[in-house]
Amino acid sequence: MKINTTNVKLASIQEWALIILRILIGWHFLYEGIVKLMAPNWSAENFLSGAQGFLSGVFQWMASQPTVLEVVNFLNIWGLILIGLALFLGFFARTATYAGIVLLFLYYIAYIPFQGYNFGAPQEGHYLLINKNLIELIALGVLALFPRTLNMGLWSILKRLHIPLSFPKKSKKTAHSSPGTGEVKNRRDLLKQLAFLPFAGGFGWAFMSSNKNDRPDAISGGTITVDRKSLGQLEGELPHGKIGNKPVSRLILGCNLIGGWAHARDLIYAPSLFKAYNTEQKVFETIRLAEKAGINTMNVCTLDQQALINRYKKIFDSNLQTMIQAKPTKKDLYTKIDKAIDMGVDIIQIFGARADEFARDGDIALLQKCVDHTRRQDYPAGIGAHDIHTFYECDKAGIDADFYFKTMHHDNYWSALPKEDRFPYGVVGGNTSEETPHHNNMWCLFPEQTVDYVQKLQKPFIGYKVLAAGAIPPEEAFQYAIGNGADFICVGMFDFQIVEDVNIAIRSIEKAGNRNRPWYG
Repeated sequence: MKINTTNVKLASIQEWALIILRILIGWHFLYEGIVKLMAPNWSAENFLSGAQGFLSGVFQWMASQPTVLEVVNFLNIWGLILIGLALFLGFFARTATYAGIVLLFLYYIAYIPFQGYNFGAPQEGHYLLINKNLIELIALGVLALFPRTLNMGLWSILKRLHIPLSFPKKSKKTAHSSPGTGEVKNRRDLLKQLAFLPFAGGFGWAFMSSNKNDRPDAISGGTITVDRKSLGQLEGELPHGKIGNKPVSRLILGCNLIGGWAHARDLIYAPSLFKAYNTEQKVFETIRLAEKAGINTMNVCTLDQQALINRYKKIFDSNLQTMIQAKPTKKDLYTKIDKAIDMGVDIIQIFGARADEFARDGDIALLQKCVDHTRRQDYPAGIGAHDIHTFYECDKAGIDADFYFKTMHHDNYWSALPKEDRFPYGVVGGNTSEETPHHNNMWCLFPEQTVDYVQKLQKPFIGYKVLAAGAIPPEEAFQYAIGNGADFICVGMFDFQIVEDVNIAIRSIEKAGNRNRPWYG
């Protein structure tokens, strides 16, 4: 049965409920638009570039075209503001209702909430296909079915309350006016006529109070501001080299920050904070941003992390390469390597602490067996280390790996271990009864020897822990490692650091153009 909603008579309370619903939705649109307008660096780029679903290609193309992105940003901001004003005040509310439905539909299809994958923008929660955008969209659809309710807004409500909205005109005295009566009436009229101002003032006060934090406190799907450099601020293209037959970006994404290994000395709460920030969604956002910035390889610490990356690659159809830190044991050299290969890694290196232990305990020959086993399966095989003495032992044993992966940073920072307390394999524990605890504060105990060794090395060298776990600024750390011979650097990064770190890496590589050691890889 077809219902003609035009002739449907609503009870007064029903009509008022629909009008209030529309005013609240208008408030939401208006607030979101003003937040974006006031945010100096807001852009829909991250939202569009992370879009999924059948129109993802269109959204991602918009993000990749600077001119188109500017238009999208403009339309998004002013669309929200104008739709919000129209719904809130009741001017052109019917047109605004349909425009709001279209805008919310675009937000919704960019991130259809299915199977928990809504990466690219924060979400306020969903229940399998149903989220806030869809609910608000349907609410506007309901309002569109009752055209009469679209003719009343805040302006009309104030009129119904007999609050005049025009400023008072000066009244003329009549012969019957008693002295002072006209003045009193004018004052009363003025108070009534200005009574609507608290509504506008309330919105302004609420907005300015919440805007003190300079960030939105509500999310409509396409709204997110992050204090970081955007992809449009990249200073060039990140150079690549090769590990074996794999093209690898000179800057490799590390795994410690997203895994919660903070190495924060005595700040015992830092690991839990890192894990709380780097939810699965945030990890995926971080990796996606890194790929778009030119990083094509990530170091992973565990098989669980590789499983996470595999999910990411499937969702985003990504070609991200992974280099895993395999952890063989003296009793079982190959199982971890084989499992890593089965899970789809691209490059394998023996975990630094494990190689250090083998070298310290006189079992260095086991490393060659691991390298040979990896190569037989046609994978690049490397050896990691914290201590330069591990590579001294590798050279003595004639071990031939495809690349080396070692900590590389200077010791000019306040918490570095004093030189008199350093000894071979001190990071993993030495064989002396007088050993000094490591204190989790230094990972390249012999920086001068490391630099000297790298200068003579004739194979690709990847420097990691170059920031000494945050003790050294990136500008200084990157230049130190790359300028002193590192062919690649592996750095853990939060999402808001990626573009800036890529720019620093590009500049550091350019400055190292005349370094003594030739580039390997």
